[in-house]
Amino acid sequence: MSKIRVLIADDHTVVRDGIGAMLSREPDFEVVGEAADGARAVELAQSLDPDVILMDLRMPVLDGVEAMMQIAGAGLRARCLVLTTFDTDEYIFRAIEAGARGYLLKDASREELFRAVRAINAGESLIQPAVAARVLDRFAQMSRAAEKQEDVLSTRELDVLREMAHGKANKEIALSLSISENTVKTHIASIFQKLEVSDRTGAVTRAIQLGYIRL
Repeated sequence: MSKIRVLIADDHTVVRDGIGAMLSREPDFEVVGEAADGARAVELAQSLDPDVILMDLRMPVLDGVEAMMQIAGAGLRARCLVLTTFDTDEYIFRAIEAGARGYLLKDASREELFRAVRAINAGESLIQPAVAARVLDRFAQMSRAAEKQEDVLSTRELDVLREMAHGKANKEIALSLSISENTVKTHIASIFQKLEVSDRTGAVTRAIQLGYIRL
């Protein structure tokens, strides 16, 4: 029987050891590598060619979302299953946007973990019920918000948002759009107010969720 080759990416040694020990007891799993940060996870994904990567989200050097984006961008066949303690909307949607095929919280049972790994390997998607409920609620909120906020952002505000999504500072945005820095600040303040957010990351995340922009 061909084994499912698993790479574990988590910055806590105890977590990696525990998950590795659990998986190794199953006859159809083979732990082929461990990574303590996202950059190492990308390197091992390229060199070891695992079937499934168990990916934590908050890790040093490169976080899980960025690691998944790089893995997807490199055209690697590994499927990513997020295993994390974070269940906020921002983390969930960023992970899904980055290409996660599954999302589990670390309080999941070992049976849930085994089932998720097998499902992901088979080409299916699996989101823990508690997380799935949040996803459905969020989609419903997004739908209602989109109806209320349709075309609420001006063309210039959308231009500024796209520049923000690329990580540009106010000065760089001003140069790119041929407007003053003060005008950029005014647009950003307006964007924050209209999208009901308090920072640039929140604005970009919200805009992606509402379909205003794409990364």
